[in-house]
Amino acid sequence: MSNPPDRGWTARKAAETTSRWVAEVERAVHGKPETIRKAVVCLLARGHLLLEDVPGVGKTTLAQALARSVEGTFRRIQFTSDLLPGDLTGMSVPEPGDAGTATGFRFQPGPIFGNLILADEVNRASPKTQSALLESMSENTVSVDGVSHPLPTPFFVIATQNPREHHGTHPLPESQLNRFLMRLSLGYADRADELRVLAQDPSANALPHLEPVLGLEDLLGIQQAVDAVKVEDSLLGYLLDLVEATRTHEGLALGASTRGALALRHAAQAQALIGGRDYCIPEDVRDLVVDVLAHRVAVPVRGGLQPEAEEARWILSEIVDRVPVPL
Repeated sequence: MSNPPDRGWTARKAAETTSRWVAEVERAVHGKPETIRKAVVCLLARGHLLLEDVPGVGKTTLAQALARSVEGTFRRIQFTSDLLPGDLTGMSVPEPGDAGTATGFRFQPGPIFGNLILADEVNRASPKTQSALLESMSENTVSVDGVSHPLPTPFFVIATQNPREHHGTHPLPESQLNRFLMRLSLGYADRADELRVLAQDPSANALPHLEPVLGLEDLLGIQQAVDAVKVEDSLLGYLLDLVEATRTHEGLALGASTRGALALRHAAQAQALIGGRDYCIPEDVRDLVVDVLAHRVAVPVRGGLQPEAEEARWILSEIVDRVPVPL
């Protein structure tokens, strides 16, 4: 069960707690410790997470495991082509009176009202329904009939999507992609880990029995500790050098924005904290550049066999190798 709320989060305490969180998730998701760690970094940095990969590699299992290991309200929404915005946000419904006639309307909250939302196969819904997520991810509110309704705190969206080449998918617009702090992929497990999955079936046997490692107050406390992690001016300059390099690279039609730079800073602070430090080092930035910025840049459309997402990751890796690290 979760620990009692601790309002004095040191880097060491935060690192120990998040280490237990990662270990609990690993009970259900075998062979992906780095992906799990980065997903935890994303949530601690108050970011929304996009998991993109082919079906059947564990995207939904990872999202459910992250949710089950934290106390709070979990909602899973299966996005389909006929899902309407009101099915997501909720709607105003008639309030019946004594004579059976409506005396007014009351707001009936939709499934978006939770602490951790799994938007499963988000790119199977229409663009209109996808856009219903935009306000909630940006402002932590939902507007229905001109009235703004606050969402619970904390509020996270973990969205899964299949590659664009799959039938019946709609690409997420750039404005919505920008609201995801990270985009991660799991990939196929190696042979040893896949044999463990075949033998143990963790999504069926371990996932239902995961226990919360931290409560919502713990999570909020660790997030506040992330905000206090120090980032030296020289490191901020290095981070900006990386971002500016995406804007001038000949292989990119569009570079990362200031929002992307802020996202990279927040993610680096979270990574430093779960590493037991209250200050950032260049490796915190370098390790996260691809995952934070690859979905925020645009690759010119042209012929070739390499998928657009993979090409963006390759270009960003080249930029990381090329930009000098501050001493």
